[in-house]
Amino acid sequence: MNRQRPWDCDMATVFSLDLLANILDRVPDPRDRKSCRLVCRGFLRAEELHRRSLRVLRLEVLPGLLRRYASGLECLDLSVCPALDDRSLSAALAAGVDRLRLRSVSLSRASGVGWRGLMALVDACPRLEAVDLSHCVGVGDREAAALAAAAGLKELRLNKCLGLTDVGLAKVAVGCAGLEMLGIKWCLEISDIGIDLLAKKCQDLKELDISYLKITNRSINSISSLGKLEVLNMVGCSDIDDEGLQSLKHRNNSLRSIDVSRCENVTSSGLTSVIEGSNCLQKLNVGDCFPELAPHFLLKLNCLKDSLTVLKLDGFQVSASSLKIIGLNCKNLAKIGLSKCQSVTDEGISELVASCVHLTTIDLTCCHLLTDKALMAIGDQCKQLRCLRLESCSLITDKGLEYIGTCCSNLEEIDLTDCSITDTAMQNLSRCSKLLVLKLGLCYMISDEGLVHIASNCRKLHELDLYRCVEVTDDGLAAIATGCKLIRKLNLCYCTKITDRGLKHIGHLEDLHDLELRGLCHVTSSGIAKIAIGCRRLSELDLKRCNLVDDEGLFALAQYTENLRQINISYCPVSGMGLCMLLGTLKCLQDVKLVHLSLVPVEWFEIALRASYEKLKKLKLLTGMRKLLSPLLIEKLQLRGCRIRWVDKPPAAC
Repeated sequence: MNRQRPWDCDMATVFSLDLLANILDRVPDPRDRKSCRLVCRGFLRAEELHRRSLRVLRLEVLPGLLRRYASGLECLDLSVCPALDDRSLSAALAAGVDRLRLRSVSLSRASGVGWRGLMALVDACPRLEAVDLSHCVGVGDREAAALAAAAGLKELRLNKCLGLTDVGLAKVAVGCAGLEMLGIKWCLEISDIGIDLLAKKCQDLKELDISYLKITNRSINSISSLGKLEVLNMVGCSDIDDEGLQSLKHRNNSLRSIDVSRCENVTSSGLTSVIEGSNCLQKLNVGDCFPELAPHFLLKLNCLKDSLTVLKLDGFQVSASSLKIIGLNCKNLAKIGLSKCQSVTDEGISELVASCVHLTTIDLTCCHLLTDKALMAIGDQCKQLRCLRLESCSLITDKGLEYIGTCCSNLEEIDLTDCSITDTAMQNLSRCSKLLVLKLGLCYMISDEGLVHIASNCRKLHELDLYRCVEVTDDGLAAIATGCKLIRKLNLCYCTKITDRGLKHIGHLEDLHDLELRGLCHVTSSGIAKIAIGCRRLSELDLKRCNLVDDEGLFALAQYTENLRQINISYCPVSGMGLCMLLGTLKCLQDVKLVHLSLVPVEWFEIALRASYEKLKKLKLLTGMRKLLSPLLIEKLQLRGCRIRWVDKPPAAC
């Protein structure tokens, strides 16, 4: 008697597609949702109708995916899709034309896409509201004109589109008058003229990023007319001074966040004007502007006592009395940035946290005067602390971290890079069971014992940095692989006691995306093969100066790590055949570093790069190769938007 197999049953005959879609919504892990699609045709159809977002890793599957999900898809991420150009984008969009309901498309770093592809995008997606073209360095005025046809556009990111000028910005401003968010950071050809027209035409702007533009106070005066503006980022605008900020005082009280960090001509007087005109300000970043905080600026913070939640003062000379005033005037602070404030003392931190008991993020990077007393004060007062950055705070010890581990049970991220701590500190921090990010680079006294403590209770850990933790061995990695199975990012650079046995343990981390193995002198191709076979989601890999990794390792990577997008094999003893296999096989590969591959002849470099030029976005080579490689090949790479970095490094460089 024939029995019906479970997967032959169609659950849609029992449950509605809406109910099946509701079930899928309650499955948090994407891998589990993918498994549900294999259960029956009903789940497959429900997912097709209900899926709203999609991130594409391979160009060849894009048309089929758009056909399948066209009816419900709203957000499409093509930022990591290799070899994407006008022709392939147009063809893929045509596959779902007449049905596409896309509202948001990310083409960040899609350097092969130009005005033709963008015209096809606008034509195929009449509901388009958000486009991201950040870091498409070849995008210019013609591309901006194509986007200007999307009249319903509300969000547009053009950061580092180096070809964009006032002409292109004018096209966008006229065509997309309903813009609410615009990013033009590092668009160096834009001037006051473009900003002035933008402010006149796009009165609905709520968020604007003009960081590093060569604009003057005239632009800020124009921006001040934007009555709905809530977020203004103007990092590194060196030609703007207090006069420009004063124009915001009486003409714009809608601001909720402003970032004037690295604006070297801004002083406390200009910032006081901003505070006086924006009494609902929630985020204020004034890092690396002027050296000292003036008393009148500190007192004006009282105007923001009910609203300010984020304050960044990186690089300032901040005294204990200043921190006391900040604490008294800003009791609702959730995040404080004091990175590189070298005058910060234990007394100052104690004064601050005594009033700011709601702090969740404290950045004390390079505050060299701090000791355990500061950590004790933080532990006593900041029970909601989630992120603590202590890089290069060399005077803190295990004793101070005992308070953090005991009192801050909600801690999710801690940076202890270059701190003089031991395994005892790891035992203390292991009490923080919610820990997601742990950075221990240059902590030379951390050993396997410390990693065993972390692995015993920090099972949610996503990122672990062990850069130059020279006492860590394979046994420590075994503990981590057993206890912290969710790790996505792992840095083992220059942990010189690690061997292939350790990499075998790492191969069990199925969620691993980013792995750094630079300078592991005992690791061979056998260990790399274990990583390749076990870590199928690996997208970034650093093998620089792994002197025993040869072609066999590259062959394994080419066969198993189909999602690999970035790799560094500089100084590795690989041959031309291995290089060609790697670059020619991996379809997602976009960023490669190939410095000092002494066994690879120029001819093989040519073959490997010709086999992969359509997908490469970043390439690092020795300067000497510039004269040896074909000028036509270099031109083809650059025309495809590949950024080539030529470096001069001796063979002995690390």
